Amino acid sequence: MLITDALKTAISDIWDNKTSLGIELGSTRIKAVLIGSDHTPIASGSHEWENKLEDGVWTYSLDAVWAGVRDCYRKLREDVGKKYALKLSSVGSLGISGMMHGYMAFDKSGGLLVPFRTWRNTFTAQASGRLVELFNYPIPDRWSIAHLYQAILNGEGHVPQIARITTLAGYIHSQLTGVSVIGVGEASGMFPIDISTGQFNKTMIGQFDDLVKDKMYPWKLEGILPAVAPAGAPAGKLTEQGAALLDPAGELHEGVPLCPPEGDAGTGMTATNSVARKSGNVSAGTSVFLMVVTDKDLKKVHREIDLVTTPAGDLTAMVHANNCTGDLDAWVNLFAQAAESLGFDVSKQQLYSTLYNKALEADGDCGGLLSYNYISGESMVGLDEGRPLFIRKPDSVFSLANFMRAHLYAALGALKIGYDILEKEEGIETDEIYGHGGFFKTEGVGQRIMAAALKSPVSVMETAGEGGPWGMALLAAYMKRKGPAESLQDYLSDKVFSGLPRTVIEPDKADMESFEAFMARYKEGLDVERKAAGA
Repeated sequence: MLITDALKTAISDIWDNKTSLGIELGSTRIKAVLIGSDHTPIASGSHEWENKLEDGVWTYSLDAVWAGVRDCYRKLREDVGKKYALKLSSVGSLGISGMMHGYMAFDKSGGLLVPFRTWRNTFTAQASGRLVELFNYPIPDRWSIAHLYQAILNGEGHVPQIARITTLAGYIHSQLTGVSVIGVGEASGMFPIDISTGQFNKTMIGQFDDLVKDKMYPWKLEGILPAVAPAGAPAGKLTEQGAALLDPAGELHEGVPLCPPEGDAGTGMTATNSVARKSGNVSAGTSVFLMVVTDKDLKKVHREIDLVTTPAGDLTAMVHANNCTGDLDAWVNLFAQAAESLGFDVSKQQLYSTLYNKALEADGDCGGLLSYNYISGESMVGLDEGRPLFIRKPDSVFSLANFMRAHLYAALGALKIGYDILEKEEGIETDEIYGHGGFFKTEGVGQRIMAAALKSPVSVMETAGEGGPWGMALLAAYMKRKGPAESLQDYLSDKVFSGLPRTVIEPDKADMESFEAFMARYKEGLDVERKAAGA
């Protein structure tokens, strides 16, 4: 083993407990990233998983959750052993993040009352609409409060038994620490936050309790919601039982301090240094969301725009689309099967790179091709169910380049509809957009298309591939190592991202015109998608 300075530092950090660990439960992958004292990743582990559609509900079982988390941590532990010949028995700090929103309801004994309902479920439109009217505040279909109220409207029998509701990250954190708490950014996807206090909005909590008081439930809303904490606050320690849950091998010791669990939106902001006002970032993977930290309130309520917060509690306008690369990935997998059937051994990375770059050779109008990537429902366009569609006219130019570019454009179609509201109706400005997620893995291609869609420079950092788990590890490090009164913004700018290399792509005029032409066709064809979903 060649002993480099970086290797010596990593070994010393692991030995002296100067590391921080972030674990994020994403839609298709659970990933753990261990960082050293210089905030750079030194080890990782991952586990692939998929949600299931059961009885009309997109869900993951608790068995799948824990099997995935344990496998992910085991692979991280093995990575540490392979790279540094050390046993990972502790870390300096730990943080859990996961898919935001959704609905996990538990009874007094801690039992899950109904299967976990993920953010992907959009059958809460009735509840969402009524709550928007009640609060005069945007309540998206996927928010926890919309799921709770829809269960009430449906007369579901489990509702009177509720002792606690939380998110996936909040659930994992509570099992590891015994503490029911979530970060303010994660909390802002459950129920509206009062920006002045950094807590759930008490006025709206009272309004909700009044709304359902005739039901005579044995609970009040505030009593079943988790506690809320800002970035940097301590949020419990790893218990003996929690350590055994995470590491059944018994090598991990109890006592590790945990920071407040966050959602993938908050970790995305952190991982791209986008927590300052007028900064923005876009996370593009299975779903896609764009966040802009605003320096002003919006002029009106828009159902298409979420109002969430940074992990530090600053107001953020969020455009979220349920569907992004899922359908595109399915087509790439089909091409992979074709290559394999022909006897070619092509790596996934090579296949993605080849096909994505081929899209840059497309005609300006994508040959008249049209695609909808709605595997699940899409609230942005009012669809409760999705039907992936590829459409062409008899005279369309059906080439591989046009096919790939149409699908790359379609991956951002719903996002573009929401972003136009921020830009054209609210006058929201950004200095620069930072991108991360699978859409950007092929160098330059996704970045160029995103710049065209948003009409803004798009930056990708060298660390963009680490994404949310790295952002969660940074939040854990901030809690452990921040200076007195040191803000998250200052910590990230001064100690993490100072001098970090990044690439910037400016929007190209021809690309912008091409994207706008596609979007005109995309909006005109939405009736076809709606009829397909209705059939």
